[in-house]
Amino acid sequence: MKILSCLLWTPLAGALVLALLPPRLHRHACSVALGFSGLGLLWTLAVAIRFDTASPDIQFGEALPWNPGMGSFYALGVDGFSLPMVLLSAFLCLIALLAGRSGARPRGYYTAFLSLEFGLLGVFIARDWALFYVFWELTLIPLFFLIDQWGGKRRHSASLNFVLYTMGGSVFMLIGLLVVYTSSAEHSTLMDSMQAAGRELPRASQIVIFLGLLIGFGVKMPVFPLHGWLPLAHVEAPSPISILLSGALLKMGAYGLIRACGMLPEAAVVMQPWLAAIALVGIVYGALLAWRQSDLKAMIAYSSVSHMGFVLLGLATLNPVGLTGAVMQMTAHGLVAAALFLLVGLLYERSHTREIGDYGALGLTAPRFAAFTTLALLASMGLPGSASFVAELHAMLGGFQRFGAWMLAASFGVLVGGAYALRSVSALVTGPVRPATSGLEDMRPAELAGAACLAAAIVSLGVAPAAMLELSRVSIGHYLAAVHRESF
Repeated sequence: MKILSCLLWTPLAGALVLALLPPRLHRHACSVALGFSGLGLLWTLAVAIRFDTASPDIQFGEALPWNPGMGSFYALGVDGFSLPMVLLSAFLCLIALLAGRSGARPRGYYTAFLSLEFGLLGVFIARDWALFYVFWELTLIPLFFLIDQWGGKRRHSASLNFVLYTMGGSVFMLIGLLVVYTSSAEHSTLMDSMQAAGRELPRASQIVIFLGLLIGFGVKMPVFPLHGWLPLAHVEAPSPISILLSGALLKMGAYGLIRACGMLPEAAVVMQPWLAAIALVGIVYGALLAWRQSDLKAMIAYSSVSHMGFVLLGLATLNPVGLTGAVMQMTAHGLVAAALFLLVGLLYERSHTREIGDYGALGLTAPRFAAFTTLALLASMGLPGSASFVAELHAMLGGFQRFGAWMLAASFGVLVGGAYALRSVSALVTGPVRPATSGLEDMRPAELAGAACLAAAIVSLGVAPAAMLELSRVSIGHYLAAVHRESF
């Protein structure tokens, strides 16, 4: 059985079922979407259970000729870098479906949602750069319509802004990949073939190509100063889509950048200090802007710029501790950001405001909201016992090993992050009862189930992170050995 194909095509099958759903059954669209997304998560768990953590090789590989003239293949596979992202994506898709209903036009909403899940999974399991690029661009179409048709008041400008930013970055990425492809003797777009070709390129060529890939992947992460699309898209997107946008789609850029460093190792080594500088600026800049926000969604959006800076920092270290932190931070941020957007979205549905000053005394009026919101905000500041603490600690330690005292800037960003997280806890949970929170309905069972699953994942990975770290340990060692060997 081709288990990765089953995993990949399950959400698309669900989208096709929904597209053909008779009008009288449109009210069941959510149940159909939940069923197919849940089946996708089961396939993902089956892959994780059978995954051999002691092997650095690509596992569950599949390869069929797709475009023989170009040397492109329908090639799938997972390793210690991609499997955590596949697990995260499948899990968050199910949580996002539990987080809220579509309201108007449910069939169209859930069809676009499952199409987005199909593209998202394809990015992480593709082992051919042409196939990777197809899935990368495919995510834009459903996401554009999900924001444009079901978003907030400024949804049209937010969706257009997102697409233009991402497509602009994709042009640089495509040019870089084409240059590597044309230099390959095999003229194949398989990742292994292009990786071998990329490593043979002169250092100057590698650096130019790497800069193009950095722009393409950096827009999606996003890294400073390519983050302009993020706050507006987050604020205007429906809350379930914000969960996926911040929790999973930002990780596409980080994952692509990891693959780019493996393909262009000399460029990665030369660019180390510049990547670290961009990361440190992003950590501090994102934290300061998050501190200034009064809109809860905007605050979480800018905090994502800061937290993804730790991913870039860990990657820039090119040492085992730092890269472990980068991979762990991708998972940790996905869970924490998803929990925050879930809770803020539910609060907005009830109170119709996202202004921090409009809230207060949730501990009295909605204790379940207060408990989960406090946990998520404390986890976002890297509280010990949370997944973020493990991730940021590894990234910081790796940074100190490689860059020394420059990590004081990252420490300042952590302090600012703690300040706005504690301020938000105080404003939301304590104080007098305000009109927005007076009579506020507490979390319903389905909402409680989604928040509890996210909270359990955040705490379990913080208290017992060994299983998650073990998924990537061997792959990280093999990856770094190849990068440093090829760069000298």
